Amino acid sequence: MFRPSGPRSVAGMNILGINAYHGDASAVLLEEGKLLAAVEEERFKRVKHWAGFPCDSIRACLEIGGLKASEIDGFAVSRNPSAHLLRKAAFALAHRPNLALVENRAENARHVRELPRLLAKELGLNEERVKKGWHWVEHHPAHLASCFYVSPFEEAAVCAIDGFGDFVSTSFAAGKKDELTLLKRIYFPHSIGLFYLALTQYLGFMKYGDEYKVMGLAAYGSPDYAGSLRKLIRLKPGGGFELDLAYFCHWSGDASMTWSSGEPVLDPVFSPKLEKLLGPRRRPDAPIEPRHEAIAASLQAVFEEASFHVLRSLHDMTRLDCLCLAGGCAMNSVVNGKIREKTPFREVFIQPAAADNGTALGAAFYVWNRLQGRPRDFAMDHGYWGPEFSSDQIETALLGRRQELDSRACRVRKIEDENELCRWTAAEIAQGEIVGWFQGRMEWGARALGNRSILADPRRADMRDLINSKIKFREKFRPFAPSTLEESASEYFTNSVPDPFMIQVYAVRPEKRAVIPAVIHVDGSGRLHTVNSKTNRLYAGLLTDFGKLTGVPVLLNTSFNENEPIVHKPEEALDCFLRTEMDVLVLGHFVVQK
Repeated sequence: MFRPSGPRSVAGMNILGINAYHGDASAVLLEEGKLLAAVEEERFKRVKHWAGFPCDSIRACLEIGGLKASEIDGFAVSRNPSAHLLRKAAFALAHRPNLALVENRAENARHVRELPRLLAKELGLNEERVKKGWHWVEHHPAHLASCFYVSPFEEAAVCAIDGFGDFVSTSFAAGKKDELTLLKRIYFPHSIGLFYLALTQYLGFMKYGDEYKVMGLAAYGSPDYAGSLRKLIRLKPGGGFELDLAYFCHWSGDASMTWSSGEPVLDPVFSPKLEKLLGPRRRPDAPIEPRHEAIAASLQAVFEEASFHVLRSLHDMTRLDCLCLAGGCAMNSVVNGKIREKTPFREVFIQPAAADNGTALGAAFYVWNRLQGRPRDFAMDHGYWGPEFSSDQIETALLGRRQELDSRACRVRKIEDENELCRWTAAEIAQGEIVGWFQGRMEWGARALGNRSILADPRRADMRDLINSKIKFREKFRPFAPSTLEESASEYFTNSVPDPFMIQVYAVRPEKRAVIPAVIHVDGSGRLHTVNSKTNRLYAGLLTDFGKLTGVPVLLNTSFNENEPIVHKPEEALDCFLRTEMDVLVLGHFVVQK
């Protein structure tokens, strides 16, 4: 097991890592191999999965780290436009994709190549100075680095599974101390992630990143179409696989993808042959029928078969018991919770921004550990790497809305004592109040981990429908997650391990399902989030007090938002609180009650 050695006196460097002109644009900042800040551009732009140049994220990282732009020594971007050029050319000659695909990818490559100039201008630096410290880090090595170099493992099998990045969809690797050795790759146009995307779109979920909705829907159906879907993807020896390209159009140029500033937009990537196989596609505004639930269940089942096929083969290659997993497919928390059951791996590490946002993290650590040859000296044990706001800033935000708060008869007061704040909030939740909880540093990744969360009583069977209909305004089939104290997890979940990043699903013990019905999915599972006082003292205190009051140290935890990115600033928390039917807002030590 890897253990950070603590402060060292070696000469270091400051590295800025960025993911740009791809979904989930982001930036991170390292100082001598230690993570100082990690943020996603969507939180500033208020557009989910924002793609483009992450200027606000870069500025936030520098502010959090207390560094000037002139103090940055290295610049790492998780793209390499020159990667696999011969393979790309051979594919184009063999398949003759239409001009739209070629132009689409060429435009994106032009944006990426302009990054050194754009970054120099943004930071007020000389372009030559930026180019001198510039590193192009290929997309998949960045994914691999993002999980291994920040993991707690001295040695591990490492895998990245996603849609595509720099012409690769799946990477197999082995990590040992500071070395990361690539073992095998699977290239465009074959992709497990693309397979899941195609069926997600077929089911009427057309927004970028909607795959998680299908994962939730899958629990409601039976995998009656699994045999049909296996025709779309063929598993091969050694962890390989191939798509039947007749069912897809991403490779022929009939599906464009837009990665410029704004929300990523993807045309349908499935061909008419898929509708001949499964019947008419569901339109986004059409009702969800049992057939759609069965197709979602079948997709999840076949996706799991393919994922475990890859992971078992990786274990065969490495004979290592620890796994580090990254890529967009690593956000499938149902698969993640089954890895120790379905493969020989005994320990699993997935950092909270496993999708493309995390490639900024990986690019920076790839430069520090791999290219600079520095020994590992950091392990990620929490996800709180974003901006935070002082009590004065929160009070200023409240004063700016004083008139509106008064008109809504909202009571505002400050509870100075932390213990009293936790006891008071726990009592409000136990009485059925829905609480917006805004504390400390913003989370890194897609999950609200107790700093930008909406919290409620998990014992109330009606609470899930209440929040979905009155606060989140989203599909009724989507579940909420349970947060619990780390030491209490085994009391409620079977075969679980601590998971501070809320990225694995486990079965809830049968005798506990009636105790916490609001956080249990229809199949009896829950996406576990474990909390300890070392990494989040305040949230652990709230869980402890709720447990003392009710006998149940579990809270319903969902992201603090309403069909938008998770709130970033106190002003955004106030906006969300006032336009929804939340009952209480806890902003730092200030409490607002309607």
